[in-house]
Amino acid sequence: MGLIHRKDPGTSVARLPSPQSSGDEKVVGGADHGPDILDSPETGLHRGLRSRQITMIAIGGAIGTGLIIGTGSSLAKAGPLSILISYSIVGFIVYMVMCALGEMATYLPIQSGFTGYAARFCDPALGFSLGYTYWFKYIIVTPNQLTAAALVIQYWVPREKVNPGVFIAVFLVAIILINYLGIKFFGEIEFWLSSIKVLTIVGLLILSLVLVLGGGPDHDRKGFRYWKNPGAMKTLYGTGDTGRFLGLWSTFVTATFAYLGTELVGVTVGEAQNPRRVIPRAIKLTFWRIVVFYVLSVLLIGMLVPYNSPRLAFATKKATTGASASPFVVAMIESGISGLPGFLNACILIFVFSAANSDLYIATRTLYGLAKEGNSARIFARTDRRGVPIYALGLSAAIACIAFLNVADDSRKVFTYFVNLVTIFGLLTWISILVTHIYFVKARQAQGIEKHQLAYTAPFGLYGTYFALGFCIVIAIFKNFDVFIHVPDREGGENFDYVNFITGYLGIPLYLGMIFGYKLLNPKTKGWTPMTADLYSGKAAIDREEEEFLANKAAKQSGGGKSGGWFYRTFIGWLL
Repeated sequence: MGLIHRKDPGTSVARLPSPQSSGDEKVVGGADHGPDILDSPETGLHRGLRSRQITMIAIGGAIGTGLIIGTGSSLAKAGPLSILISYSIVGFIVYMVMCALGEMATYLPIQSGFTGYAARFCDPALGFSLGYTYWFKYIIVTPNQLTAAALVIQYWVPREKVNPGVFIAVFLVAIILINYLGIKFFGEIEFWLSSIKVLTIVGLLILSLVLVLGGGPDHDRKGFRYWKNPGAMKTLYGTGDTGRFLGLWSTFVTATFAYLGTELVGVTVGEAQNPRRVIPRAIKLTFWRIVVFYVLSVLLIGMLVPYNSPRLAFATKKATTGASASPFVVAMIESGISGLPGFLNACILIFVFSAANSDLYIATRTLYGLAKEGNSARIFARTDRRGVPIYALGLSAAIACIAFLNVADDSRKVFTYFVNLVTIFGLLTWISILVTHIYFVKARQAQGIEKHQLAYTAPFGLYGTYFALGFCIVIAIFKNFDVFIHVPDREGGENFDYVNFITGYLGIPLYLGMIFGYKLLNPKTKGWTPMTADLYSGKAAIDREEEEFLANKAAKQSGGGKSGGWFYRTFIGWLL
């Protein structure tokens, strides 16, 4: 494929390439980075993630503190029906985001991920802002997971006996080592951690169903008893329908936080083998993960634990002695199971460790992608012989040390502040992906690329994208509505909750400021039109790489080799 020449980001394409062209492509200009950033072996990632690893990461990658711990705060605040509604709606939005991302990622699986798509299909300023917004999200969510670890460990060891900083340090060192040892090692570790997470969640769902039907030690068939007393929807900041609606709306923040990280698949495309086949599989599994793991989980939890249970750590101003951070553990205790809660808390620690591990990976690769696009210091694009961006890893890991705030404050408070910060960054990321998808669809239509030429297309098309985009914007604007409401018994006695206001909305001015700031510093930069969006640079090289991979795979299989391990073929492969 011929060169696409641009004098600067605002200059139109001199000659549009066609799908039939072949050869190497290169974008000249744009972010003003030289070929050493794009082409040097010292700045390249390795495609070391196998199909089974991507699949398991897609299934279990986002199962973490949001589902296991965050559901407790939502249940205590609004009741079981409210969390069922909010998790179902946000789950549908997430599926729309994944479908939009999958359509772009399978067409052009580039190393810079969806930040690169925003810069190429929409506007370089959006790519710049999205990249840093996503990086901010993960340098915050990584210590958030470490905070969750300290919260879970307090089930056994109160913070008065052992400082939470000890456990934070142990987990932090471990995830740094795993990320440093290379993508193959990281992929294998995440494969088995995700496998444990999936098996644990499936076991929890089966056990929860048994307890609901009266199969526990107390032989109490609970059913929907707690939906009647204390009730299905708890009022918040008011009475009647208004109070119930406000309670429902308050749970959208935690529901959004629970689903954050689902887009991890979009970050791994640059290191995935045969991404055009693997990514659609992962998206298909995302739908079933949402339905089974999230929606079914909150339904069963709402049947097992009343929203006024004193055992929920978030149900009172301060966690009571022995209160559990997870509603699943509360369900075990309420049903009279004595030994299992401790075992389950150990499994939750594995969940948190896996989430922290993958979050540090995403933070590192996002900073690496920014450097590759010329939007960060070039040193962060450098990789070692294993293809690890070591300098990007070092900076991201150093910032994760803010988790040591736990040493000086209550873990519950810090966890809530982190949820606020991470949620707004996550929503802005989803909004950017959806906007980019709209531009991508219009660009491929204008440049004559038909649906049948794509490896995957979003099943609901632009209609689903527009719906998800509108809902994400509404949630982003009104998610922290309660900071403006006068609450007499608010912690601290303040009429205006300025801390939650700052943590809840800080991301919006940062996001918009980076877009307009980029425009001011690069006045010639303009957004791409459907005819000038770059849909072809690098595609021919990726096509050749795919053909070589498939040829090698076919040769291996003809020689009697088997794809995937025994565990993957037996328990996961049939889903695909």
